[in-house]
Amino acid sequence: MINEILNDEIKRAKELLNNHINDKNNDELSGVDVADCLRVLKKNNEEEYFSYLSRLDVQSLVYSATDMPEHILKDLLTIIPNDKLVNVTKELESDEQLELLEHIQEIDEDKAKIIFDELDDNDKKDILKLSNYDDDEAGAYMQIELFKANLNDSIHQSIQNLKLLKESDEIEHIFKLFAVDEKGVLKYAIPLSDLVINDFSLKIKDVVKKNKEDKFKAIFAHDNDPIEDVVAKFHEFDLSVLPIVDSKGVLVGRITTDDIHEFIQESATEQIYNLVGVDDDAEYEDESIIKASKSRAFWLLINLFTAFLSSAIIGIFDQTIQTYVALAILMPIVASMGGNTGTQALTVTVRRLALGEIEFGDAKKVIKREIGISLVNGLFFALIVGIVSFIWFKTPLLGIVIAMAMLINLGFSGLFGTFIPLTLKKFNIDPAVGSSVLLTTATDIIGFFSFLGLATWILL
Repeated sequence: MINEILNDEIKRAKELLNNHINDKNNDELSGVDVADCLRVLKKNNEEEYFSYLSRLDVQSLVYSATDMPEHILKDLLTIIPNDKLVNVTKELESDEQLELLEHIQEIDEDKAKIIFDELDDNDKKDILKLSNYDDDEAGAYMQIELFKANLNDSIHQSIQNLKLLKESDEIEHIFKLFAVDEKGVLKYAIPLSDLVINDFSLKIKDVVKKNKEDKFKAIFAHDNDPIEDVVAKFHEFDLSVLPIVDSKGVLVGRITTDDIHEFIQESATEQIYNLVGVDDDAEYEDESIIKASKSRAFWLLINLFTAFLSSAIIGIFDQTIQTYVALAILMPIVASMGGNTGTQALTVTVRRLALGEIEFGDAKKVIKREIGISLVNGLFFALIVGIVSFIWFKTPLLGIVIAMAMLINLGFSGLFGTFIPLTLKKFNIDPAVGSSVLLTTATDIIGFFSFLGLATWILL
């Protein structure tokens, strides 16, 4: 069965690559798809993998380079001559040029320098400008290529400029014309549909005057704004493109929906891995076992120490457990329910933090809500577990003990599942990194201590 699935995967990859190679327009596959197909072949049949690598056009390979694992990119760099790499790189938009050079630099600094040195002066200037932004700033994700016009330009001039931009492949996915003043300060954002329905002899400022001024009011972000704020604006205003300005309001770039989509995908993957203390850079299926193991070891080591702490809590009540063996049987139920409840609260909180829906200032409201949800569920499941325990072990007080412990643990699980990520965010620590380890420790300690403590107090 597994071999059949594997053969189908290989067959599908070859079929997609063949269609792409035979399509003169090369519109069949995206860069991500090409990288995925090559990864499948590399893993299962290296001879065919190198065959397709040599048959694919340079443009397709370069466009997919940023989505390739490191070892495939190494193969690509040995096959494609430097001059062809340079020519294709010149065709990319500024943000894609920077991303490609950064990927190549991680593997071969000399190769990256050769490509950079052969680029046009304008390309070099744009790449250096983008590289000065921090990874979490809007400027790091923007494209410098723009469709813009001065307020005194005519629509005809603007359309001619658009033709030149498209013919030279300098810019893709044009949604709006950005109108600027003599100093380059952004004034308006005019959709193309509103632009072309007017008399082409009109000036841009006349188009604005013919309509309500607010209609073309530009929603923008500053180049130093956190990228999370940009994502929030795309969601809030349902944007296709967002102009980026500097501290003086001068238009310096734009961010499009595909840039945001890529960021959200990468962030979501990173959040999922970080939530359990895993390094996403080491989690490619084709990475070495040793490298992947090392990336996970740190948080497993932390978890080992916290597990000893939980065991120490159990050790305090060893006499109680010896007297009532049923407690050892029921303990995992309390710990498991608390852990799952806390994880639910943690996941919701981390997601809302990532989307910018909440911050530390909302802690009181968010914690109150999650504790409320946990207590409602706690009452319900405490009743069920209490009744089952009573029927199982014929001890009414034991049912009361586990019901009370369940309610206490679930209530604290909702608290810690919310408080931990909010606090980490407050101190500028990624709220997803290792949160689950801290949460598990808290819920285990509270669960074991409340259950065994109540048992000692009530049953003995």
